[in-house]
Amino acid sequence: MIKNKQTRVSTYKKAVAYILLSAASAAVVIPTLWMLSTALKSDQDVMRLPIRWISESMSFNAFKRIWTDYPFPRYFANSFTVVIVSTLISLFFASLTGYGVSRFRFSGRKTFLTFLLVTQMFPSVMLLVPFYQILKTYGLSNSYTGLILVYVSFTIPFCSWMMYGYYDSIPKELDDAAAIDGCGRLRTFWSIVTPLARPGIAATAIYSFLTGWNEYMFAMILTTGEDMKTVPVGIGQLIGQYRIAWNDMMAASLMSSIPLAILFLIFQRHLISALTAGAVKG
Repeated sequence: MIKNKQTRVSTYKKAVAYILLSAASAAVVIPTLWMLSTALKSDQDVMRLPIRWISESMSFNAFKRIWTDYPFPRYFANSFTVVIVSTLISLFFASLTGYGVSRFRFSGRKTFLTFLLVTQMFPSVMLLVPFYQILKTYGLSNSYTGLILVYVSFTIPFCSWMMYGYYDSIPKELDDAAAIDGCGRLRTFWSIVTPLARPGIAATAIYSFLTGWNEYMFAMILTTGEDMKTVPVGIGQLIGQYRIAWNDMMAASLMSSIPLAILFLIFQRHLISALTAGAVKG
């Protein structure tokens, strides 16, 4: 009797879990399929009623126009340049910060860690005017350097927390053994601890890349020239005063999602393990 009851409870839990997972999957898959369906429609079919998932006359013109009628090649180049550079900078400083906080005990250490998280609680719109004034004062508005500095200021705090959690999961006895062998702190960090922290580094890089790639507000305000706009800003410009190019917008959105999907599929295991490590360390 008890065994049968446990079996029923286990089956019930599995059923609930499958239902929740199916609902979560549908919430992601259905909008993506709708984007694809809209992108493959002609200009006439987009506004036709009743709405159809599959158009009778599928067209790839929207995908062609993204690369020919709009400056999206330039937008993609701008996004890749800004995001990759800011990711590398964030990764460098976050690794040093995470290792230092993990290995050294100093006054105000816990306060510093708390401060890193508190900085993520304020809405970014509060910093829009200060950032604009600073970049304008130093002649960095509408430039790669200005956007990179802004993105780095957003990503370094949380990236540092992620790296701290991962470095803290690596036994400190390795540092002691390296010190006995004559390794200095920097050599220990670079040659011994960093190779073991590659999953955390990969996860941190993905987080930084995702944050910069999807950022819209600062890129829109801080870049005024058409040759400096990023992909999210370019997609937003497809909304006209009298007409919205829904098929072009969906095609551009799908194209912009490809780099993110590839990154996540390759490094999702590292991302989950590093986030878990950072969550249980304090």
